[in-house]
Amino acid sequence: MNHPFPIITAHSGCMNTLDNTLLSVETGLKLGADVIEEDIMVTKDGVPVLSHDDIWTTPAGWEYRISQSTFEEISLLQFEVKQGDHRETTRIYKLEEMLPLIQASGKIANLDLKDDQSIEPVAALLKKHGLLEQAFYSGCEKDRAMKAQQSNPEIRKMLNVDARNYLSMAYKDMVEQICQDALDAACYGINLHYLAVRPELVEYASSKGLPIYIWTVNEESLMKQYAEMGVASITTRNVLALVQLKQRMQR
Repeated sequence: MNHPFPIITAHSGCMNTLDNTLLSVETGLKLGADVIEEDIMVTKDGVPVLSHDDIWTTPAGWEYRISQSTFEEISLLQFEVKQGDHRETTRIYKLEEMLPLIQASGKIANLDLKDDQSIEPVAALLKKHGLLEQAFYSGCEKDRAMKAQQSNPEIRKMLNVDARNYLSMAYKDMVEQICQDALDAACYGINLHYLAVRPELVEYASSKGLPIYIWTVNEESLMKQYAEMGVASITTRNVLALVQLKQRMQR
C-alpha cells in the first residue's frame, strides 16, 4: 500500500454495544481503535452529555428533551433504546465521565457536536482536563466550524460535509468548494460519508493539507478500497474487522 493505513475510528455503539455509553468507549479502546467517536449534546444547564438525539424515552413512555432538561432531572432515569432487534435500557452519561478513559489511554476523542450550544461547555471540559491535544470537534458544518474557531481557535475541528448540499454542482466544483470552506473555517481536515469520496477529492484535499476522514464503513471490502485510496481515517462500528485488515495489509 502506497499510503499509511487510515486512522481507526470507533463509531459510537461499536461492536454491537449501545450507542452513547461508556461500554462503547471502552470496547473501542480495548480493540485498538486510535480514535473514539461520540455524539455530544448539552443539557439546559450546560452539561455536555453523550447523546445523538434530543429526545429520550423512558420504558413507561415519558419523553425528555436533553435541551430542555437539567442534568439532575435526567441523571437518575433509565431510558429505552433500540439495540438490533430488541430494546434495552441505559442512563445518560456525561462527557466528563468519558474523558478520563481517553486521557488514560492516550487515544483521541472525536466529539461529534449535535448543536451549537455544545461548543463552549465542551471546550471548558477539554481545558479543565488538559485534553486539547487528545480531542477534536466533528459535526461542524461551515457555520458551526466558524463559531468554534471564533470562540476556541485552539481546539482542532473537522469540517463536516453533507454532500446532499452539493448535488447541483459538478464533482470537481464540490471538491474545490468544500476544501475552501474547510480552509476558511481553519479546519484541519474534512469529515464526510464514504459514498461522497472519490480519488480526486483525496488528492486535491491532500494538496491543500486537508486529510479526508470518512464514515461509516462496516464492510471489509469497502475498508480495503478506501484504505488503498488514501483516506486518512475510517470510522466504523466493526472495529475488529478494521484492526484485522490493518494487520494483514501491513505484513
